[in-house]
Amino acid sequence: METRSAEEIEESTEKLLADLKAVVSDGEELLRAGAEDLSQRGMAARERLAAALEVAKQTRQKLEERAMAGAKATDRIIREYPYQSIGIAFGIGMLLGVLINRK
Repeated sequence: METRSAEEIEESTEKLLADLKAVVSDGEELLRAGAEDLSQRGMAARERLAAALEVAKQTRQKLEERAMAGAKATDRIIREYPYQSIGIAFGIGMLLGVLINRK
């Protein structure tokens, strides 16, 4: 399992949220467009799509809440321990600099 930085996790979470929003809006548009004359199979498919869209909305909302909670927790820790945070960031920067410049 690969280790990802907080920035990479945040970027992928934001991309996932954007993708979920797009899927939800596209699905809602499909439901509105296909609301007229549907067969029995079409109605069943429409109901499944509506249920899937509702699950996607709930998932998006939960992800947004978790992302916000993580950001708030990180901000709180940095505010509580500003010098330690600076020291850790400096140490990680130095370590990365040494590793990158190593030949």
